Amino acid sequence: MFTQTLTRRVRRSPLLELLTGPHGVDRYTELVDPTWTRADARAKVIAVRRQTPRSVTLTLEPNQAFTGFRAGQHINLTVEINGRRRTRPYSPASAEGSPYIELTIGRHDGGLVSTYLCDHARPGMVVGLDSVGGDFALPTERPRRVLFVSGGSGITPVMSMLRTMRNEGSDREIAFIHYARNAQEACYADELGAMSGVRVLHGYTRAGQGDLTGYFDADHLAAAMPEPDAVYVCGPQALVDAVRTHVPNALSESFVPPAFAPSTETSGGRIAFTDSGVELTDDGRPLLEQAEASGLTPESGCRMGICGSCTRRKTSGVVKNLITGTVSSNESEDVRICVSAPVGDVDIAL
Repeated sequence: MFTQTLTRRVRRSPLLELLTGPHGVDRYTELVDPTWTRADARAKVIAVRRQTPRSVTLTLEPNQAFTGFRAGQHINLTVEINGRRRTRPYSPASAEGSPYIELTIGRHDGGLVSTYLCDHARPGMVVGLDSVGGDFALPTERPRRVLFVSGGSGITPVMSMLRTMRNEGSDREIAFIHYARNAQEACYADELGAMSGVRVLHGYTRAGQGDLTGYFDADHLAAAMPEPDAVYVCGPQALVDAVRTHVPNALSESFVPPAFAPSTETSGGRIAFTDSGVELTDDGRPLLEQAEASGLTPESGCRMGICGSCTRRKTSGVVKNLITGTVSSNESEDVRICVSAPVGDVDIAL
């Protein structure tokens, strides 16, 4: 009798059911540590510091599923906020090949993820890592004379480039211009100030006296490095445009969503969000904005076609990429609805 009762208890044990269930090894190791998975790239936050009033710097320890990045590239970071996964692209400031990932995230007014991390990031948090990408990266053959230009949180990818080159023992000539609202919001100021062999200039656009006055122009370029071999700039679009005015071949990146002007030539076509049963007439805006205006709440992130979190399946019709101008008529393809507008009738699985 005792043996039969014990047998029944063992058979009903939740632990026994878990261990004998149809799951892979990852399913069990995640119960011990969420980063113990071979399939999904994740990282644990092991340090948090707030070096300026409007930013937070996270040190992440990635698991073995993360395969690294090139200096300057961005990583899609996923966090859970109020039970919903949110994804945004951030560029590491750590050097290429570092065992840890350092992210400095600036608080953006109205920014959901940046505000959450600035206020609530803590050691022990586990975040998702995905889709390393971007062409804003150091070339294999390093340039001889390099000028880095950054504004605000755009400093992170160029810090990665700078740290990578210094780790390589480079004897190349390097200059660095960073623009911030004021001295208190200038990230990495102490580290940059202590670097030997790097000409560092600060410009403050709201308050305080920096090394440079005003916004980037020919005088700032001349003060930092006349005729550099390569220029890398990351920051607000206005800064990128100013640098490219004087250095047309500068390699640039901006993480500020573009402001799309309302189209004066809307297709007037029918948009069908087929999964939701919602239909509307195209008004020329990106599909994401039109979906939101109709009451839908599709997942989205960067709103500039980088992170891919808004990707949806187009089952018929033609769309135009508002960033590149590319028109695609392929049937049944994935499109990033934050930067795609209809050209005539279109069906989207949303």
